[in-house]
Amino acid sequence: MTETLDIKITKAEQTRLAVTDFSELPFGKVFTDHMFTADFENGEWKNLQVLPYGPIPMSPAISALHYGQAIFEGLKAYRQPDGKISVFRANKNFERFNKSADRMSMPAVPEEIFMQGLSALIQIDEKWVPSQENYSLYIRPVMFAMDPYLGVKASDSYKFVLLTTPTGPYYSKPLKVKIETEFTRADEGGVGFAKTAGNYARSLYPFEQAKKEGFDQLIWTDSVTHEFIEEAGTANLIFVINGKLVTPSIRSTVLDGVTRDTIIKLAEEAGIEVEERRVSVKEVIEGIENGSLTEAFAAGTAATVTQIGEIGYKGNIYTLTDSASRTVSNGIAQKLNDIRYGLAPDQFGWNWVL
Repeated sequence: MTETLDIKITKAEQTRLAVTDFSELPFGKVFTDHMFTADFENGEWKNLQVLPYGPIPMSPAISALHYGQAIFEGLKAYRQPDGKISVFRANKNFERFNKSADRMSMPAVPEEIFMQGLSALIQIDEKWVPSQENYSLYIRPVMFAMDPYLGVKASDSYKFVLLTTPTGPYYSKPLKVKIETEFTRADEGGVGFAKTAGNYARSLYPFEQAKKEGFDQLIWTDSVTHEFIEEAGTANLIFVINGKLVTPSIRSTVLDGVTRDTIIKLAEEAGIEVEERRVSVKEVIEGIENGSLTEAFAAGTAATVTQIGEIGYKGNIYTLTDSASRTVSNGIAQKLNDIRYGLAPDQFGWNWVL
């Protein structure tokens, strides 16, 4: 039996619920009243607490700022029809968090700290979980190195934090994306499979250049030849080709997405053939041109299932079929939403009801 942890609770003097407009929730900008924190010092986790959301005192010399030891995750909690709250696939995110920690030479967060900290935080901020359709409570676990030391080595101290932010849909329309053939997100043998801050930092400049050209997001390709599709900037990529669900296989340069894994399982359950393999740029472009590629979408915790409407490649724009007619991805997306919001049986046991 898992030991019940001693988590110190310090409640905010005043809630910000009354001054929060739940009809306007830009992603990642509105935070709940509290946060959970824990410290790793002298080889052990300590100082477990839920406290008012706010600044954390730290030295400007902490090694996370200078040498990049920082990882994070993203998962969501949903309001159920009976008013209860469930967290979707928390165990999968926990496992991936520690996989990232291992690659970045950071200590693993014990499961009881991750789960009990999350439960304590959400129960205190229970009223922040939206009840509107397609809204949820986004959860951001993050860990960063705290040693105030200017030397290139793994830190000896770390802080683990859980933040929560109510949010609506991440994207409101089908995406116009560009296949990137110059810049690289991840390299073989690197940290592309880890959810580490530096992966996102190196993507910002190429993304800004693409935005100037009118694109919403990038499709990253392999770093050696730029001939194979890997993932988008904020999500995995999935295509429907000749009626099959086709997605780039997981490798050291591709994040093992929780939503990607969920969609694959739902597709297989529905009798849809799934192929996890290398997907070439040539295959995607030719598939659009000859009609064999009928659907393309991004899949991620924030993005959920977001349709791709246009793909830019070497100065040309390729337009896909109308997103409303995409029976495969729309059907899977509806089943996924029904499970998360408690409107359909959870046969996989994905919902952790608090």
